[in-house]
Amino acid sequence: MAEGDSPTVARRRVRLALREARERADLTQLQVAEEMEWSLSKVIRIENGDVSISPNDLRPLMSLLGIRDRSRVASMIADTRIARTKQRQAWYQTPEFREGLTDATRKLVEYENESTAIRSYSIYYVPGHLQTPGYATALMSRFEEELSAAQIHRRVEARQLRREALLPRAASGQVEIMVMVDESVLSRTIGGPAIFAEQLGDLAGLATNGTIRMRMVPFRLDAAVTNNASFDLLAFGEGEVLYRETGLGDEMIEDREATAKHRARFDKVWQEAADEEDTITFIRQQLDALDRSIRANT
Repeated sequence: MAEGDSPTVARRRVRLALREARERADLTQLQVAEEMEWSLSKVIRIENGDVSISPNDLRPLMSLLGIRDRSRVASMIADTRIARTKQRQAWYQTPEFREGLTDATRKLVEYENESTAIRSYSIYYVPGHLQTPGYATALMSRFEEELSAAQIHRRVEARQLRREALLPRAASGQVEIMVMVDESVLSRTIGGPAIFAEQLGDLAGLATNGTIRMRMVPFRLDAAVTNNASFDLLAFGEGEVLYRETGLGDEMIEDREATAKHRARFDKVWQEAADEEDTITFIRQQLDALDRSIRANT
């Protein structure tokens, strides 16, 4: 247990330790549920982080899973108490956002608030936590056949709340934000020239003043991070989690192997991509072209 850890970090540490111990013991979630006389859903919810386990439930579960080292037991019990500390309800846990956001997105926001570094890779659009309101609204309008007007409104609002929480932390050095985007992201005029220009101008400002570090993967570079998914890697003191989006949905992944693989890919291409200075220069060239287009049509 680290002094000052939040309930989010402590809960994550406990549930990962329990899952890994269960796997080492070669037990399924169903077998654990039967041995503990619990429902299967309770085991799943504990391992997924949907609920916090109580100290009274933790002790016999650790015994079942073979966790008997005294210091380890004491540390996990302490973490469990921290995890169950009552906090003011976060905005993303209110009923309206629970209905408008996916489970994975709510976990993403929770982890964003605790992370020390965020590495984002995007192949289609500006990452959600950096989107301006106009850009986010224009992007979400493309999914009006899949999402209700209320869901679109909540998702746009959520992106602005994420942005408002993250950028001050980044500016003060509490979290490092590294953004790597495909060249198409900086060329696709989502929302039209004026809205897209506002978004690019915002990115250029954040990159220039050092709030974020941004690199572009140019078309000429023969390097693919993933074939069909954008992702975020969120770092904590003891590891990273992976949030991944595809055209079919989103998911939060805490498997160490999958996370390490994505981190290695990100780091490799980051070194090969256009550096921050060249990326800012490209964005400003795009802004000049957009300005000419806007003037030509007014």
